[in-house]
Amino acid sequence: MSSAAERPLLFLDVDGPLIPFGSPTVAAAPADAGNPLLARLDPRVGARLMALGCELVWATTWMEEANTVVAPRIGLPRLPVLEWPDIDARGTPRGLHWKTRPVVEWAAGRPFIWVDDEISAMDRLWVDATHPGPSLLHRVEPAEGLDDTDLCALAEWLDAVARR
Repeated sequence: MSSAAERPLLFLDVDGPLIPFGSPTVAAAPADAGNPLLARLDPRVGARLMALGCELVWATTWMEEANTVVAPRIGLPRLPVLEWPDIDARGTPRGLHWKTRPVVEWAAGRPFIWVDDEISAMDRLWVDATHPGPSLLHRVEPAEGLDDTDLCALAEWLDAVARR
C-alpha cells in the first residue's frame, strides 16, 4: 500500500466552509471573477489544509469548477472531485444528507474527515454505523467559514488517529 493510500482523506465542501455566507465586509471581486462571492475566499487556507497531511478531495456541487476557479485562489493544486450520483431520495434515510453515502463509499474504510456546513446528527449516526474506519464529520459554521478553531480541531483529530 502506498503512503498516499494510508493518509486520511479530507472531503472538502466550498460553499459555507471556504466561501462564508455571513462576511459583511468583503472587497469587490475582480470583474473577471464572475462570482462576487469568490472575494470571500481566504488565499491562505489552501496551505493550511495541505499542511494537515491529508489527501484532499473536493466534495462540493462546484464539481470540477472547484479546481479551475477555487483552487488557484486559495493555493491548492488540482484535487480529485467526488462525483455525485443521481439523487434518488427514496433510497436515502430521512434526514441523511445526500453527500453522506458517496463520501463513505469513496473512503472505502480509510480514515476520513468531511468538512461541510450541512452535516447533521443523522449523518454522524449513519457514518458510525456503516464506516469501519475512523471518521470526523466536522460541521463548519457557514456564516464564519473554516477558521483557526476548525483547523485546530482537524489537526487534533488527525493526531489522535495517528496515535492509534
